[in-house]
Amino acid sequence: MNDLELQKLVEDTSSEFFKWPFKHRAIFNPRLRTTGGRYLLGSHNIEINPKQFEHFGLDALIGIIKHELCHYHLHLQKRGYRHQDKDFKDLLAKVDGSKYCGAIPGMRRTSQTLHIYSCTDCGTVFNRKRAIDTKRYVCGKCKGKISKTKTFKKS
Repeated sequence: MNDLELQKLVEDTSSEFFKWPFKHRAIFNPRLRTTGGRYLLGSHNIEINPKQFEHFGLDALIGIIKHELCHYHLHLQKRGYRHQDKDFKDLLAKVDGSKYCGAIPGMRRTSQTLHIYSCTDCGTVFNRKRAIDTKRYVCGKCKGKISKTKTFKKS
């Protein structure tokens, strides 16, 4: 499926389920990693994760499109378009849209390194996924100097 086919599918879904036209752009965005799609408030365009279609098929894609169209139509009508708003929840239930999308294996980034620091005064050990500048920070318990002990790399 390409962007033109997606545009047509979004327009048809909007007409069929919402009875309102979709007048903006719908495109695939391959940079999306952990979300099925997003509605852009400024341009009113919709971006869809192409990997959701590849892994879960057309039914999942239509569920994501319905979800994003709920944001779209409610925002244009100046009604509650956010996930916690009653208008959004009611419209999503009415059109039977997806509340969540499936997790694609390997798309979540996990830290591959573990940095271990210790206090030179009291010996408290600190585990961190991100490296810290030991000159800028001190021990939270005793205000002593922190030194790097080890770094583990996961493979």
